[in-house]
Amino acid sequence: MTFDTSFLFPVFFYAFAGLLVISAVRVVTARNPIHAALFLVLAFFCASGLWMLLKAEFLSLALILVYVGAVMVLFLFVVMMLDLDIEHLRRDFKKFLPIAFLMGVVIVLELSIVLIRSFIGTTAPVQPMLEELGNSNTHALGMLIFVDYVYAFEVAGVILLVAIIAAVALTLRNRKDAKSQDISYQVNVVAADRMRMVKMDSDMAAKQDARGEKK
Repeated sequence: MTFDTSFLFPVFFYAFAGLLVISAVRVVTARNPIHAALFLVLAFFCASGLWMLLKAEFLSLALILVYVGAVMVLFLFVVMMLDLDIEHLRRDFKKFLPIAFLMGVVIVLELSIVLIRSFIGTTAPVQPMLEELGNSNTHALGMLIFVDYVYAFEVAGVILLVAIIAAVALTLRNRKDAKSQDISYQVNVVAADRMRMVKMDSDMAAKQDARGEKK
């Protein structure tokens, strides 16, 4: 008697997909930023499971190692070290809600157009994989990123770099308990600014010692 495993694929697929949707919703609805970051970790795990089911092993493992193992740990440290003023952020929530809702609608429409034009009604890949690349997902992905779409990949890297610089600039705040460095002042410093020469008689130290002994 053989065990039929064909029904396991839809079970795991819908389980991962359901958890992914729930965790993604909790990322934007959680009141605590630490909890939101942990739900994002769960979302990454679920997405990794979906990619593994779709036989994209390299992307699945890269998502776990890079995002969950490095990026999200960094996010958690940054969120805990920034000491965010949650009450101040919540106070202006209703003020920016219409703009956020409009942007959300635009993003949903864009994703819907991409999904409809790319997947609905198609029965075969738009660009079938070459036979010499069919045995390795990693080789095929490398050829696509660094050969066919190398310029788009470089543009994405520049955009991420700008996003990192913008995030660092947004976190800069003037706080009384914060210490900062003036790099230009440190570079242009001279010895006269840090050292003061004092002239004193050689017998002054002996007189001070003698006064101390008399006391």
